[in-house]
Formats: sequence, structure tokens, C-alpha cells
Amino acid sequence: MTVQGSKLIPQQKALFPKEAVVDAEWNILYDKLERIHHSGAKVVLSKLPTGVMAAQCFANRDMFCAGQVSEEDLKRTMMACRGSIQTSVNTLLAHVLDSSQVLRETKSVARDTTSLAVPRPKHVPSPSTVVLSSLWSRQSSPCYDAIMIVRRAVKNDLVVAGGSATEIELSKYAQDYSRTIPGKWQLLIGAYAKAWEIIPRQLCDNPGFNATNVLNKLWAQQAQGSMWNGVDINNKDFADNIEALVWDPVMVQINALIAASEAVCLIVSIDETIKIPSSTVDAPPAAGKAEVLSIPIERHPTSHLTSWQVGCRHAYSP
Repeated sequence: MTVQGSKLIPQQKALFPKEAVVDAEWNILYDKLERIHHSGAKVVLSKLPTGVMAAQCFANRDMFCAGQVSEEDLKRTMMACRGSIQTSVNTLLAHVLDSSQVLRETKSVARDTTSLAVPRPKHVPSPSTVVLSSLWSRQSSPCYDAIMIVRRAVKNDLVVAGGSATEIELSKYAQDYSRTIPGKWQLLIGAYAKAWEIIPRQLCDNPGFNATNVLNKLWAQQAQGSMWNGVDINNKDFADNIEALVWDPVMVQINALIAASEAVCLIVSIDETIKIPSSTVDAPPAAGKAEVLSIPIERHPTSHLTSWQVGCRHAYSP
């Protein structure tokens, strides 16, 4: 501060250091953006917010920029595109960049997710597409199931027809068997057989087919002995899925049947007789409490078997 008369006048030179710091910060930002641009990168993903300035700069240079990308998505992108995560832009060489060819940006119906479809390079023999989005948790489950089914099919060479052909045939066997036994087990096995119809019905409902017409045709074909006919989603009808190459590994079907049968047995096991231990003195029941009557339940001779074993014992017995 300088004194001029009775007034205090601030020195103008005191503002120069502050302006120099601001200019230096802008120069550092511009330098980083230029380094990224000159490296040849067309897609820039950042774990931290990029800011409007950087996004506008990249957009003017025909570059895609995305900020606040989660670390999991960054690692998936790095594994799919053979890129790398850099903490500095001073050494952006060619080998640290990815090798993808096409980037397509799509938005969901709710407009709250952005998906990146990144095809693999040309030198990869089998073409594939990797879909990255914020809904990856929903996408990973069916992808994992499909990969594991293919892996199981490679290890086991026994297959059956897919497209719910096996489920319809099992339902037919279970219904035929339920008519040969009396008592409540007939209703139980009949309901178990009816439950297998959910799979072909769901296969028809997913693409928007008329499930009633398709199921009626499938039941008619099954009655004529065509056991490999299943839902054909390409022609909105039924087809021989063995000839159509729609197969399911036998081990996958067996595991699904075992899991479903165990769930049924768990529910059925709840229906057991509840007995109250008799007391030494026959005292009258207390006021306000109801008597519990123990009623024995009729059990089938094969009740110790699971419902799947009951059906299989007659279906596959010589």
C-alpha cells in the first residue's frame, strides 16, 4: 500500500502474482488436453469429472469424452479393448491406447444409461461385441449362463432338444403317471406336471406369440409321438428342434430337474402330521384354548422318494 495524501492506494503489482497463477493453471489444462489430442485417442474415459471445458474441447476435435466412470467399467473397457488406465498424460504412447475400431453410443428408453458397443479388432479371429452399461449387473447373469451352457456342452456330448421340448415331454409323462395312482398324490404329481408348462408358455410370451395356439399344437404333436418338437421363435410356430440345432446339454436339464424337484419336495414336506405329546394326567383343556386334533395323513408307498424319482421309476423302468 502507498500513501498519497490522506488516501491509501493499493499497488497494482500485487495482482500480478494471482493472475500468473490463474494463467499457469489454464496453461496446464490446455497442455493436458493437447497431449491427449495429439496422442491419437478418440475415446477418453475418466474416473473423475472432466468438466464442461474439457468436454467441449474434445467435442470440437471429434473425440468422445465420459466422466465419472466407475472403476469396474474402466477395468472392463481395458480388458475388452486392450487399453490401459493412465494416471498421467505426459507419456501417452501408442501401446497404451486401445485397439477398438467402432464406438456406438446408445441411450435407454428411460434416458438414464449410456451403453458403449465396442467391437473387437480385425486380427481377432472370432468377432464379438461387448456391451458396457450401468445395467451390467442385469446383463452379466444371462451372459454368464450362456457361456457356462456352452462350456458344459463342450465337455458333455449328450444333448436333448431345446425350446421346451424336453419339458413338454416330461409333463406328459408325469400327467400319465398321475392318473395311475389314487389319493392326494395324484393331485400333487398332476400339479407338478402342470408346472412344467410354464417354460414353453414363457417362451411364447417373451416374443409376443399366441401361447395358447402354440401349446395346443405342441400337445397334439406330443400325442402323436413327436417328442422333440419345441417352440420355434423364428417362425412363430413349433419345429423339430433336433433338426433345427436347438439343443440343451443333458447335464443342464438334469440339474434343472433336480433343483425343481427338491423345491417341490421341500414344499410338500410341510404337510406333515402335528402331534401333541399326551400328558400323564388327563386334565381338561384350559379355558380359551382350542383342542388340537391329530389326523393321520394317507401316504403313498413311494412317499420316501422324491416326485422326480417317482416319475422316473415308471418312465424309465424296463
